[in-house]
Amino acid sequence: MSEKSAIFAVANNLNMLGIIINPKSGKRYFRAQRIYLWHLLRRRHQPFAYRVTKYAGHAIELARELAERGYDELLILGGDGTLSEAINGLMRADLTPEQRAKIQVGLMPRGTGNDWGRYWQLTKNHKESLRRFFEGTPHPIDIGCVTYWRNGIEHHRYFINSVGFGVDPLCCKKAESLKHYLGSHSINYLFGLIAAVAEHKSQHMTLTVDGQTAVDDRLFTMNIGNGPFSGGGIRQNPEADPQDGVFHAMFIRKPTFSQVIQALPRLFNGQLTTLPFVYPLVGKAIEINYRKHILFEADGILENIIGPCRVTCLHHALQFRC
Repeated sequence: MSEKSAIFAVANNLNMLGIIINPKSGKRYFRAQRIYLWHLLRRRHQPFAYRVTKYAGHAIELARELAERGYDELLILGGDGTLSEAINGLMRADLTPEQRAKIQVGLMPRGTGNDWGRYWQLTKNHKESLRRFFEGTPHPIDIGCVTYWRNGIEHHRYFINSVGFGVDPLCCKKAESLKHYLGSHSINYLFGLIAAVAEHKSQHMTLTVDGQTAVDDRLFTMNIGNGPFSGGGIRQNPEADPQDGVFHAMFIRKPTFSQVIQALPRLFNGQLTTLPFVYPLVGKAIEINYRKHILFEADGILENIIGPCRVTCLHHALQFRC
């Protein structure tokens, strides 16, 4: 029996490790990181199974498969998008909430923004990230769920870090296109934001937080945070805590040019919500009512919908180990 066959033969035991790798994320250092990980696993005599993503959305299928086969530890080698896809796979797996809440997820950041890792002080130092995964402590974390309807059918998109409407998804779209010219850098989000602000057109919407109408106005941008960072280190919701059972959100009506200039220096220092035209919100469930087609981003992944949607917090749905 080959080494790989032996690894898979013991894969039904408890405390088995599943690894999902996105080879396109941070591919410059991929070979060295992979070799280091394999050597580390052998030294630790750690049984594992690994899967490599081949296309967008593949990590959803892989994470679901591993969870349903009994893997209760999952290590992601990739960026925020790969992590988000894996979370969607875990949340869609045929498991009870109690079984799912015992799954421990870890991250070796290899992407552009690294917003989830930034909250936990995980950097692209792969050796330190792996040390913290194998020696770290599991933390129960909340997971967000966006419920929306398409052709009368209910859909769910889960997120681990944040979801954005208005300028937010347009910024992500612009930042992604810049990768072809500038490579994968967090500064792409700042350039993308400037381009999105110039192009975006506000739409009217009604916003309800925990059953109470909070906003009835034209939306310029809104970010609902499970974690405090988004867009490569922008602190739109500095008080957001992925363990407290609520979302911290910020809503901005269409600003003037002078207000945009006023906001730019505060994007990264956590002072954005102190501005008088930025409205902070806190709640477990947020309903967004649009009449037209809208675009939203969940952990930087874009989704198109028409009509209303609901964003709910699933308290301590998984564990994150670091």
